[in-house]
Parts: sequence; C-alpha cells; structure tokens
Amino acid sequence: MAHANEKEIDTKTEEEKAIDAWLPITSDRNAKWWYSTFHNVTAMVGAGVLSLPYAMSEMGWGPGVTVMLMSWAITFYTIWQMVEMHEMVPGKRFDRYHELGQHAFGEKLGLWVVVPQQIVVDVSSCIIYMVTGGKSLKKFHETICPDCQPIKLTYFIIIFSSVHFVLSHLPNFNSISFVSLAAAVMSLTYSTIAWAASVGRGVEGREVNYELRSENTTDNVFMFLSALGDVAFAYAGHNVVLEIQATIPSTPENPSKGPMWKGVWVAYIIVAVCYLPVAFIGYWAFGNLVEDNILLSLEKPMWLVAAANMFVVVHVIGSYQVFAMPMFDMIETYAVKNMKLKPSTFLRFTVRTTYVAFTLFVGMTIPFFGGLMGFFGGFALAPTSYYLPCIIWLIIVKPKRFGFSWCMNWFCIIIGVLLTVLSPIGGLWTLIKQAKNYHFYQ
Repeated sequence: MAHANEKEIDTKTEEEKAIDAWLPITSDRNAKWWYSTFHNVTAMVGAGVLSLPYAMSEMGWGPGVTVMLMSWAITFYTIWQMVEMHEMVPGKRFDRYHELGQHAFGEKLGLWVVVPQQIVVDVSSCIIYMVTGGKSLKKFHETICPDCQPIKLTYFIIIFSSVHFVLSHLPNFNSISFVSLAAAVMSLTYSTIAWAASVGRGVEGREVNYELRSENTTDNVFMFLSALGDVAFAYAGHNVVLEIQATIPSTPENPSKGPMWKGVWVAYIIVAVCYLPVAFIGYWAFGNLVEDNILLSLEKPMWLVAAANMFVVVHVIGSYQVFAMPMFDMIETYAVKNMKLKPSTFLRFTVRTTYVAFTLFVGMTIPFFGGLMGFFGGFALAPTSYYLPCIIWLIIVKPKRFGFSWCMNWFCIIIGVLLTVLSPIGGLWTLIKQAKNYHFYQ
C-alpha cells in the first residue's frame, strides 16, 4: 500500500502553504503516538460512559450486553479503516474527514455527504459536554454543601463555559495535548470510581429489580431505541480520527498509521476498561432505578462522589476542546479560503469566541442530558462512526464480493443504518418527555 511523504506534496502555492501552516489541523505535525491515545480516549470516553448503566436498564441484560460488545467491535474495526485510509493515495494525506469523503464520492458530493454530519456531530457533542460539565458542577456543589441555597443549573453551565473562552484560543491539537492528557486520566479515574462505588452499593444486599423500566410496552420500546442512541454516542469518536492522525509526522519509511494505530490500540483497551465495568456493574447495583447519569445515583461516600464529579468536569473540558478543534479548523478554513479573509489573531479570536458562546446558549436553553445523547447518538454520531467508513472503504478498496471484508463492511453498514433510523425516534421521545418534566428553576 502506498504511503504519503510530506516532501512529495509540492503542488501547493506559497499562499496555500502559509494558510495550512496557520490552520489548526495542519499547522503542527510533530505529535507522538501516545498523543493519539489520549486524544482518542478524550474524544470517545466522556458524557457517554455515565449513561451506560441507564441504557442497560432500558435494554435488559441480554440485549444490553450484546449491543455493548458489538458496538465496541464494530467501531474498533471502522477506526482501523480510518487509520488505513489516511494515506492511501501516494503523496497525499487526508487530514480531514471531508477530504476522505471527497476522494470517495467526488469533490462536491463528498462535501455534502460528510460536512453536514461532521458539523452536527461536533456541535452537538460540544453542547452535550457543556450541559454535562454544568450538571457535574451542580452535583459537586450539592454534595459538598447540602444545606446551601440551591443554584440554577444554567449558572453552573455558564461557570463551566468560562474556561472554554480561554482554552479555545490554543492554536492546534498539539497545543491542547496537556488538556487532553488530563482529561484521559480523569476519564479512567471517574469511571473506576463509578463502578467501584456501585460495587459498594450492590453488596449492601438491597433488593434490585432488573425488569424493564416501565410497565407500558410502548414506553419500553421507545426507551430501548433511545438506549441504542446512548450507546452509539458513547462509542462515537471517529469524527476526529483523521484530524488527530494529521498531527503525526509521516514518511514512506515510517507512515503515520504505525504510531496512530499503536495509540488507537491502547485507547480502545482503555475504552473497554472504562465502559464495560461501569455499564454492567452500575446496572447490577441499581437495576432499573439507576439515573441517566450514574454519578447521580451514588449518594455516598460524599467525598468520593464529589471528587468523581470534579473529575468529570476536567474530562469534559478536554472532550469539548477535542471536538471543537475540527470545527475551528472548518470555520477558519472557510473564512480564509472562501471569504478571502486574512489569517489573523483577531479572526481566530472572533471565530472561537462566537462558537463557544453559541454552544453555551444552546446548552442553557436545552439542558436535557439523557434525551440529547439518545437523539444525537443515532442521528449524527452513528453514521460517521459505524458505517460511513465502511461505505468509503468499499468504494476505495473494492474488496472481493462476498469475501470476508465485503461481508464485514455490509454487516456494519446494516447495523449502523438501523441505529441511525431507529434510535433518534427513541431519543426524541425521551427528549420530549424530559422537557415536559423539567423545571427551569432547578
């Protein structure tokens, strides 16, 4: 298979090279393999892991375990495809998801296939992380000061957003590596706290009910569909894979896929260590009474619950930045290449401040954590992680019909399309139900 050599890419004008040197995705290609590990962990493990016990309670043991393990295997396969396709064309690197889409579907169609989905994924993820950060701060405050005057969730979301008005001005992926590293460590830490504390609650000998959450069949069907969206959200981090790989140096002798794949292997082991114990032990401990955020079900020890919620805050700070960086790159690229604006600090400041303010506003307006994940998980994240890489692989690689690769890709496509079609229905149902029960003075 041919590999790209950055020295071979000499068809760009000096102006184009200067723009690439300014844009966040292509400005720094000196990342180490472990950068890809904690960037991928930060992108994938986040708000999703906290909802997995709740998703299990909506599916039950058999379907829940099956969906969890199948999703891990499918997304592990599709992320391998993404890493392989980054340098499939000699002398070229597909630094962005839409560039790979354009190669597969054509210049115009590729943009329309990939860019709208990528925008929805990145923006919705940032909004959800904004809400998650605010909720975790609120839970932290209530835990350490149960007698204090209650403060509205919207104020905590504003407090959480304040750090992003600063961090969002770091120029590129490598410059947020320290944030991403801290976030990855925090994800492993609070996931461990979540399942370990759940074990403590489980061994207390309380009677736990593992029946589905509702006696109404229609409600159970919608909740099952919503749970599929929650799982899809949890396993969907492929939207930033090519952008992360773009930061790794590459030559024909040492292509970037080597260190990238090494980092992905470690990342997916960490994902399994975080996800599976939290999902299975959390459901085992609380049954169908588990909250849509497992930390909300844990009431004691108070210091441990408070610490876990602060760890979540640190992690979703990193997750927000990882998902925001491709959006910054996309908007800044459009501004300098299409609108012909001059690359400048003022332009970058304006773009990024406006983006953070927009996600803050939407997060404050729709703070319904569980419903948001179920809807966006199926509607937006499933296509980019479960089956779009398979479609592109079939177009570019053209595996033998009815061979293993061909069958594997079509299996993933069918599963992914079912997720995309069915889970938003349940997510929307959950969102509407939560909106009716939500009190904005909280």
